[in-house]
Order: sequence, then C-alpha cells, then structure tokens
Amino acid sequence: MSRIDKIFENRKAFIAFITSGDPSIEKTKEFVLEMEKAGADLVELGIPFSDPIAEGPVIQDANIRSLSAGTTTDKIFEMVKELRKETDMPLVFMCYLNTVFRYGYEEFCSRCEEVGIDGLIIPDMPFEEKGELLPITKEHNLELVSMIAPTSSERIRMIASEASGFIYVVSSLGVTGVRSEITTDIRAIIDEIKAVTTTPACIGFGINKPSQVSEYTEYADGAIVGSAIIKIVAEHGENAGKYIYEYVKEMADAAHS
Repeated sequence: MSRIDKIFENRKAFIAFITSGDPSIEKTKEFVLEMEKAGADLVELGIPFSDPIAEGPVIQDANIRSLSAGTTTDKIFEMVKELRKETDMPLVFMCYLNTVFRYGYEEFCSRCEEVGIDGLIIPDMPFEEKGELLPITKEHNLELVSMIAPTSSERIRMIASEASGFIYVVSSLGVTGVRSEITTDIRAIIDEIKAVTTTPACIGFGINKPSQVSEYTEYADGAIVGSAIIKIVAEHGENAGKYIYEYVKEMADAAHS
C-alpha cells in the first residue's frame, strides 16, 4: 500500500498546499513539518513557475516571491530529500508541464522517486495528453493525479475510471483563491466519480473555512486548501510557522471529525 493510499484508509483527509521557496527553501521545510504536526495528511509542494495559469493572485505572487529568492527545481528536490529524514508523510508536486518537460520526463520522475515524492499534479496537462508521461510516472512509482473540473461534464467518468492516488476535484470555475461561496453542484460530480471508481476524491479551489471542510468531507474523501495558507505566508513571512500550524490544525480537525 502506498503512502497516499494509507491516508484514506480510516478517515477523511486534509491536504495542504505550499509554494516551495516562499519565502525560502529552509522555511518551506519548516512549514511542511508544522503542517504535519497540525494534522495535515498530505502536502502538495508547488514548484514555482513564471506563468501559473491555474493560480489566482495569491499563489501567483508566491511564485514570484519564490523565484525572486532564487528557488530552483533542484533546490526543491534537495529540500524534499532533507524532509524525508524527518517525515514519512505523503508529498506530491503541484507543477506545470513545461517544468517537467524542460527537466526531462525521465530525469524528473527518476529524481522524484529518488528523493521520495509520491505523485504529481499537473494542472495544464489535459487528460487526453497524459499518455506521454504516464508510463514514466508508473515506472518510478509516482501517482499522476487526475483533475476533474465543473466543465469536465461527460468526461468525468472517463477521467475518474483511469485515476489513481486521488482525484483532485476542482470546486469552481476559474483560478485558485479563497471564495466565500461555492455554487457548483459538487455532490453531483462526486456521485459521478463514485459510480466508476474507488479512487478517493478530494475537493479543492476556494476552500478556506472549517465549515466548508466539514460540509464537503461528508461526501468527498478529503479537502484541499492552498491560497488561505499562502496568505498566511504572505502576511507573516519567515514567522508564519506558528500561524500555519494554528490554521491547519483547525482545518484538519474539521476533516477528521
């Protein structure tokens, strides 16, 4: 059983996102460990990119801060290697396809396996084009996490039936960011997914309150939060650790209850 499979074994999951290198590689490592202590089940590590098309202003700004601080993909790999000395929590990369392509599919995936990454989420890689990367991720024991959006419509069952690891269900049209209200019929999407697969389905984009986590984990397998955590980093910088811990604990408790 993989590290990702284990987190869904007996309870609903809380998944946290952080932009690697914001405000520094060293602080990212600290923040990941704080999130684990607070109850996060899995952390998505964002690899900063100059044109993150799925991201709203909050995470876009985090990408800029990270790149300006000199973050590179190799530095992130080294950070993960160091993290693996202290944690066995599942870690996945949230990255854009150009980063993987330029690094080299085989070399990137091999390095992921070497340092202990469990999976990849690539928002700008369409389902129909995953074939060029999927065999390589499988060879290196990486889950290629599928994303399903409100616009997936008749493709929902097709995407879900081939998914592994977990499914990232996008709650709303548009980009990442805190939302006060989510109007998508997410339950209907989850029902479509559950009709064809037992792969866990987790909801992300816009979730920022414990009440939302409690609501969505009634029928989904987990909740994903990113922008709200990045806002804490933007506000508190190098001192964000304790604030991240407090926030993640509140959200994780909501998922686990």
